[in-house]
Order: sequence, then structure tokens, then C-alpha cells
Amino acid sequence: MIAVIDFGSQYTQLIARRIRELGVYSEIYSPFVDVRELPLDRIKGFVLSGGPASVYDDNAPVCSSEIFELGKPVLGICYGMQLITRMLGGVVERSDKREYGFALLRVLDKSDIFKGLPDEFQVWMSHGDRILKMPEGFRAIAETENTPVAAFKSDHRKIYGLQFHPEVVHTAYGKEILSNFVKDICGCESDWRMESFIEQSVREIRERVGDEKVLCALSGGVDSSVVTLLVHKAIGDRLIPIFVDNGLLRKNEAKEVLETFESLGVKIHFVDASERFLNRLKGVTDPEKKRKIIGEEFIRVFEEEASKFGKIRFLAQGTLYPDVIESISVWGPSSTIKSHHNVGGLPDRFDFELIEPLRFLFKDEVREIGRLLGLPDRILKRHPFPGPGLAIRVVGEITREKLDILREADAIVVEEIKNAGLYHKLWQAFAVLLSVKSVGVMGDERTYDYVVAVRAVESVDGMTADWSRLPYELLGRISNRIINEVKGVNRVVYDISSKPPSTIEWE
Repeated sequence: MIAVIDFGSQYTQLIARRIRELGVYSEIYSPFVDVRELPLDRIKGFVLSGGPASVYDDNAPVCSSEIFELGKPVLGICYGMQLITRMLGGVVERSDKREYGFALLRVLDKSDIFKGLPDEFQVWMSHGDRILKMPEGFRAIAETENTPVAAFKSDHRKIYGLQFHPEVVHTAYGKEILSNFVKDICGCESDWRMESFIEQSVREIRERVGDEKVLCALSGGVDSSVVTLLVHKAIGDRLIPIFVDNGLLRKNEAKEVLETFESLGVKIHFVDASERFLNRLKGVTDPEKKRKIIGEEFIRVFEEEASKFGKIRFLAQGTLYPDVIESISVWGPSSTIKSHHNVGGLPDRFDFELIEPLRFLFKDEVREIGRLLGLPDRILKRHPFPGPGLAIRVVGEITREKLDILREADAIVVEEIKNAGLYHKLWQAFAVLLSVKSVGVMGDERTYDYVVAVRAVESVDGMTADWSRLPYELLGRISNRIINEVKGVNRVVYDISSKPPSTIEWE
């Protein structure tokens, strides 16, 4: 495996993902981790990520110098490169000419990390500091017009630095650069496979649970569905999947989920708690409060339902890597974007031990596991759905009337996207009910009704996303159908924001 040390870069998770795409397992660690607590027998190399700080700042994060004394290859990216420079005796200073965006890289040494690559190619820069003096024993192996030391290496130790970001798609040959480091320099083999992950997870779940029962939070989405099948494979009917209708589900969702798992031989415990959730959410407009309330109420429902089956110690959840990364700074100085009900929304009083077998996986990896476990495409290839459900797609206060309006509008969006053959080309497509009303005219009469926003994005892993250029004819059909068929809506708008700076969900 490769250990990625996170210094707060928005691209840290992409580094880990790109390495896994090479068939090599990677995990992200805090710069403050005790090196002796790392699985050093498995770690073949380290990658030090970028970050928003400058290495000469008073509170700049620093990793242990022991990492450089282990004899294992190290690759520093952007901040990571500058940190290597400073920690090993070089000098970093603020640059007069910052580099943000594309730059032409000229390779000076093609012997190892740039092996097999052209002499010049495009890279993605994002830095305002530069290396004034390299550490002793280091030399430049690539340059750009404004950066004489765009990449360096130590001739005595396998330590490398890149001032650009090889993990982003904007850098040509970024995958090849990482492959050269991970496979040729570190000596890793491409043996990270989802089949082996399933075997390992099943074994670990059995060992941890023993003869006890496990409660599973089943929402019907890809993540919780895969967790349900994975834990069921490990312990069979000692798994108790609880499906809660919280009143915030999509149209006909509860019926479809129950039928699907019945066909897979998994017994589901169904709970209708819609009235309870809507009462708790009455008058709440702040999205973070919505998430906290829903997360807390979920746990309370589970605790009450669990008592019907005797004392249950474990709760299985479909938490993913992006959930963890976006919710809280687990590994380092990354900034919190928003909480997820699977992570930041948990209450302080919590009576279960969590089983989160997908916690270090990305969405595409989870889908591959689901395919191997026999999950049908109607769930497996379904667009991601947020844990808080439609609560964060109704902007502002939640009412039963608004939810009913949104369900119908959302069903039209999905139906038309599917009819156009575009559903599986999109990462997500859905409707949002805005808190504002607008004036309209229907049948020569003035109306004052809600506005629906349509959101459709393309993405690889949900960490970044671009708005989809849907055909005008399709957008026109969606708009006409919503306005004509959904009572209470007289205007439809299309969201053309990308992530970042926007998030995919509105709240």
C-alpha cells in the first residue's frame, strides 16, 4: 500500500483514488500520526499532499521527520514538495510570479518518475511559493517558465517533489507519473481488487461480531444497500436491516426497496416514522440543523426498534470516504464543508458500535462491490441520494405539501432523463424546490407559485462535478411537464454551477 499524508489539499482524496485506480491500495493519514502506529510492513511509499498553508507560516502542519529516515520512497506534491525542502535544509520563499492553472513542463531527467514521457507536456499548477534553494543532494528534474525547480529528486535517497498536481485530470500524463512512482520506484504490485476486499471485509465482520446481531441502517441507496448485502453475506439472518420511511423519500421509493430486498432473500424490518420526522423538522430552515435533527432522529428510531430484538451492540452504516473527508477534518487541516448524517449528524449520546466497511472506499468501488454481490441495476446504477433525503432539496422550511410537490417534479426529471438515454451518463439529476415564489400566468389568470430548480451534473467520484449541458429540447420537455402536471409550480430554472465552488446539493 501507499500512505498519503494529508496537509489539507482539496485534491488529497484524488491522490488516493488515482493510486487505487492503478490497482494499488492507498490510505490517507494525518500529518500528526505517530509513524510507529502505521502499518509499516505494508507501506511501500509515502505521498505528501498539497495544502493551503505556506511552509514558513507559524502554524504550518509538519509531518514526522522519521518518514524520511525509513528508507521508503517519498513523493511530495506542491506543499508536500516545499515541506520536504524546508525539513531537509532547503529554503522556500514567496514567489513574485504565482502559478495557477496550466503551465508547460520541460522535463530535464527521464530516468525514473518521468520515464517514458514526452520532453514537454501540460501540467496543472496551484502555488504562490517557490523553492529558492534545494536541500543538499537534490537536483531539478523538470522546470516551467516561472518555476526553475518544478520537480526535483535526491540522488542518494528515493525522495521526489512535484510543484504541480499529477492527480488532477488537467495534468497530462499524471496517471503515468503516479504509476512510475508507485510501481517502479516503490515496487507496488496491482493486487488491489474488490473481490479481495469482500473476502477481507466478510472475515473482519465475522471476527468482530461473533455470534451477536447487527442492526443495519438501510436507506435504499447504493451505499447502504451494499453494506446490507455485505454484512448479510458475513452473518446471514443475524443482520437486522431496518428501513425507515422518514417522509423524505422519493416517489414510490419505499415500495421499490422492500420488493428488491425481498427478491434477494434479505428480511427487512420496515418502520413508518414519517410523521415523527416531519414534526421534528417543523419550522426548521437552516440546512445544518436539518441534517443534525434527521441524524439524531434516525439513531433514536434505531435504538427503539433495536430494543424489540433484544440488546444489540452493533450498527452497520454506508459511510464512504468522501462522506468522511467532506464532513470533518479527520486527518489534518482540511476545512469542513458540510456534515453528513452518516458522520457529522450523529448525536452525542450514541448506544451502538459502528460497523462501516465502506468507510475507505469511493463510490465507483462501492458499485463494483454491489455488482459482485448481485445487487440489481435499479439500485446499483441509481444516482446518489443524500442521507437527509428531500429535506435538503426543499430549500427552507419543510412541509408535507412541499415534499409532495418536489416528489412529483423530481419523478418527471428522472423519467425524462431516462427517456433521453442520459441517466447513466450523469452523476446526479434531480429537482430542488426553492423557498421563493414567482408570478405566472395560467389560463389567463395570475398565479403566485413555487420555483423548481433542475440540477444535473457529470462527475467521476462526486468530489468535483461539472453541470451537464443537457439538450434544450430535453430541458423544455422537463419544464413543460413540471409546470403543467405539478400543481403549485409555475417556473422552472436550470442550475449551471460546478463543484467547486458550489456543492452538488443545494443545502
